[in-house]
Amino acid sequence: MLEPAAGNGRVLIPLLESGLNMFGFDASPEMVAFCEEECTRRGFPTPVDIQTFEAFSYEHRFEAIILPAGSFQLIVDPAIALRVLDRFREALLPGGRLIIDLDLLSCLADAPGRARHWHDGQDILTLQEGSVERNFMRQTMLSQLRYELWREGKLVSTEMELFHLRLWGLTEFELALRIVGFSSIAIFGDYGRVARPEEAGQTITFEARVGGELRK
Repeated sequence: MLEPAAGNGRVLIPLLESGLNMFGFDASPEMVAFCEEECTRRGFPTPVDIQTFEAFSYEHRFEAIILPAGSFQLIVDPAIALRVLDRFREALLPGGRLIIDLDLLSCLADAPGRARHWHDGQDILTLQEGSVERNFMRQTMLSQLRYELWREGKLVSTEMELFHLRLWGLTEFELALRIVGFSSIAIFGDYGRVARPEEAGQTITFEARVGGELRK
């Protein structure tokens, strides 16, 4: 199984622990290094390397490719997205599955800005998200993320990041999958089989095969 954009391994490592034969890649050297460190600490091989959506390559093909938590939406150019979907198809074995999580298109209309925080001992890490641009024609949203580390009530460090996503309509993404040659496409809402999930706040999962029918 392959996880593109595996990041720090928050999905890949639990799947390794469950006994699955996992591979992964990420464009960030820092994320790959962190994932390798965590794999080594747990006694696993380090099946991650630095690659990109557009140019990844392996000597073998996979039974499944997974993209959880909306990572596919990091590709904001739809033409590039189609080419990447085609690369996924070519990287799968006959009958192999592509499983992709997406946010609903309605997220474009959500009220901008949210705040979260986490505790690490006496330290507090905060994250504030603000909207920079929402383009309804291109179905893209650009957000500014501000990370702050607080210690004993004092601000220790601050980091900023711009976060760009493209959202997809249900029918639009199904057609994209079919255009590049996927078949037997099923759509799930919040990880339960639903014909056409449309409620706000749901995570949408597409599952498609390279030939063959989906198992019930």
